[in-house]
Amino acid sequence: MTRQELAHPPAYGNGPARHVPRPARRRSGRPVAFLLVAAAVVLVAVFGVYPLLDRTDQPVVQAVDRALDAARSSDQATGVAGGDIPDGAATLDDDLPAITGLDAALTDAVRTAADDAAADGIDFWVTSGWRSPAYQQRLLDDAVRTYGSLDAARERVSTPELSEHVHGKAIDIGPTEGAYWLIQHGPEYGLCQVYSNEIWHFELLTRPGGTCPALLENAGG
Repeated sequence: MTRQELAHPPAYGNGPARHVPRPARRRSGRPVAFLLVAAAVVLVAVFGVYPLLDRTDQPVVQAVDRALDAARSSDQATGVAGGDIPDGAATLDDDLPAITGLDAALTDAVRTAADDAAADGIDFWVTSGWRSPAYQQRLLDDAVRTYGSLDAARERVSTPELSEHVHGKAIDIGPTEGAYWLIQHGPEYGLCQVYSNEIWHFELLTRPGGTCPALLENAGG
């Protein structure tokens, strides 16, 4: 599919997956630890040179505080800021955290696959991409209520600690024909279906033209 087509995905309901190519270059699930270290380095440098300044009033201190607050809030967000995709479908060019938070290599691979799929008359769109830990937990909690137990829920939704969505390294593709096309052709781009019960979930698990790992039965094992 062409990039122009990706920019106008068809409406989609609340079905399983509809994920499409990649986002801006996301930095692996909101790198809070990296920001903390960077902030510390900046503060040490500034206060080492200007030890007599009132630290709380300095622009650099306020900027660091704002950056840290934004990073923390993104980890705790459960709406669009946490990775939810309005209407359930997006393109790799959409300015949404679910897209911009994706790993760059994953996004590039999906984008290339989408262009080739379009040549075959197959549409791609993204139904889920990067997710915050809080949003992933909310999805798991919803699944527990739906399926009656944590074990049953875990077969369909991973934990925040184990989900590759939280690291921006997993993407869900829709519609169904797009997912099946990618199952067949994905290894040409290094993209692999991961779980046998999730035809829409793909990760970059091999080199282009390589062999994908054996399917896992579900997200719980």
